[in-house]
Amino acid sequence: MLNRRNVLAAGGLAAGVLGVPKLLAPAEGHEDPAHGGHTPTTFQESKTFSGTKPEIVPWTRPMPVPPVLRPVVSTAKQEVYRLSIERTTAEILPGLQSPVMGYGGQFVGPTIKAKTGRKTLLLVHNKMDEAANVHLHGGHVSPEHDGHPRDLVEPGRTRLYLYPNSQQGATLWYHDHSHGTEAAHVYLGLHGAYVVEDDSERHLNLPSGAYDVPIMLRDIQFDDSGNIVVFDDPAKRTVVLANGVPQPYFEVAARKYRFRIINTATQRVFQLRLTGGQVTRIGSDGGLYAAPVEAEEVVLSSGERADVVIDFSKYPVGSRVTLTDSVAGEVLRFDVVRRASDPSRVPAVLRPLPALPPSTVDREVDLFYVFKPNERPDGVINGKVFEMDRVDFTIKRGTTETWLVKSSDPAGVKHNFHLHLVQFRVLERNGGPPLPNDAGLKDTISVAAGETVKVQATFTGYTGRYVYHCHFLEHSWIGMMAQLEIVP
Repeated sequence: MLNRRNVLAAGGLAAGVLGVPKLLAPAEGHEDPAHGGHTPTTFQESKTFSGTKPEIVPWTRPMPVPPVLRPVVSTAKQEVYRLSIERTTAEILPGLQSPVMGYGGQFVGPTIKAKTGRKTLLLVHNKMDEAANVHLHGGHVSPEHDGHPRDLVEPGRTRLYLYPNSQQGATLWYHDHSHGTEAAHVYLGLHGAYVVEDDSERHLNLPSGAYDVPIMLRDIQFDDSGNIVVFDDPAKRTVVLANGVPQPYFEVAARKYRFRIINTATQRVFQLRLTGGQVTRIGSDGGLYAAPVEAEEVVLSSGERADVVIDFSKYPVGSRVTLTDSVAGEVLRFDVVRRASDPSRVPAVLRPLPALPPSTVDREVDLFYVFKPNERPDGVINGKVFEMDRVDFTIKRGTTETWLVKSSDPAGVKHNFHLHLVQFRVLERNGGPPLPNDAGLKDTISVAAGETVKVQATFTGYTGRYVYHCHFLEHSWIGMMAQLEIVP
């Protein structure tokens, strides 16, 4: 049974995760009213392969670049897209088609490219036999288009989402947010990249076009027969995927590339390094840094993003440069295969951050578990399990607030924190300066047990209800989510 002791053992503390075994979930398809939704599917229909699990041979498959979704209508002010939600299959292990879910019928959804000041209209049709939705993670959108956990696209129905793209250029992503099923749906493939391009960045002359590449990293677990295991100890998710492929290679020219790295795992922290060199980090969740930073390591918890530039001109043609993770080891190999001209650059000044306005409200957000004898723990924020109809914070539109985000869980347990609608700035971590990975505009940050992180946000734009939660989605599934309402 799941209790305090084996919860802390589950997942392996070195991996910084917490296991939520599927055996303790209510029966599949039954309501879980204590947590505001349906329980995640265990995806038993994936049990279609019997035999020996195919062996993963590193560097034998190329890393695909997800296709860019093409609009069905394009005008000077807006672009209209169609996107399906489907059950499909994907070749994750070599030679084996695994049942998955996908936006546009793809295991890694198509990339949507938007422009600042130009609207995106997204017509989403659900072809599955269960409800799902779309949340634009990091998007500044009205509440009815945010993908609220209760705002679902039912089977066979079509839903219109409107994204104004009023924010500056940034690497965002879209994923399912149907409460009670969000963890399983995202794990099974309902996610894709959403890139907001800002014309004001053109003068910077950063790498662009074919040299601007999204990389979605995540982990996954297979059983001995090669079937996908949805909920088990997350430490057993030992296979790491880059754009849906385990240990792929990616051919590059000897020039600068911009990589938009997105941690789409439901419960993992990546600690990334480049063999034989550093990366130049130029941006975070909400867009460009004020200035580039040379980094030996990039740390991303679930949902976080990093824009980095790697200059392959320093490597001879024929070189092989590997991206590694502190736990998983080698994740992705870059093969330098040719020379190329390179008009791009990384200027010393990127986008100065605006001055912080004065804060008028202080709040506290505490993420932790409530353990119960022989039962699944509750994930809570400030001692409360998420309820759809409860408002936890009421915020006046236009005000600037300071939130002290912390976790009072025992040592070894990790969470993170994601705030919908707005980006924030990290002011302090544990009473001292922010970590390098806290820099820039953020919407998601890591919060280890015993840590305190002070952030500041200005709630401009819309009125209505939005959620904030732990973005380890197995944690939000068991209640670690709360709701704010912005009022005039």
